[in-house]
Amino acid sequence: MEMVYDLLKITIPAGLVLYLAYLLVRSFLQKQLDEIAFSVRQKNQEIVVPIRLQAYERIVLLLERITPANLVSRLSSSDYSAEEFQHILIHEIRNEFNHNLSQQVYMSDSAWTYVTTAVEQTISVINSAANSLDKEAKGFDLARNILESTAGEEDTSKQAIRYIKEEIQDVF
Repeated sequence: MEMVYDLLKITIPAGLVLYLAYLLVRSFLQKQLDEIAFSVRQKNQEIVVPIRLQAYERIVLLLERITPANLVSRLSSSDYSAEEFQHILIHEIRNEFNHNLSQQVYMSDSAWTYVTTAVEQTISVINSAANSLDKEAKGFDLARNILESTAGEEDTSKQAIRYIKEEIQDVF
């Protein structure tokens, strides 16, 4: 019996020391893993933040380029018929949008919804203005009609730009 008692006197403290050593090593390793994970996140942020900002910049540029006033002034020519000019404007909007389509990866879903709504609304304004003209109308007539229809209201591109600016301030 004394031998069992002596054995317990040795194994219980040894077991406690072993358990404490295990807890210390586990705590140390967890701390090391947390530091490595933090370092990786930090380096990731250093890479991702500039890319996200660039994506927002490109989308704001897209939105500015497709505002009806900018679009009409950039592409207008008196040589086009209204129908040709309508197709040119819509083609330009779609090209701009398709060129920046990948930027949605870096944006929130709600910001991207604002962007797509602005694109669709601009196309809708152009189509509505074109549909209100007769077949013989010139591109100049379409340009004037587009500018008149958007003169009194804030277009969705400006709303989208405002939302994106707010999101940038919130995120960064």
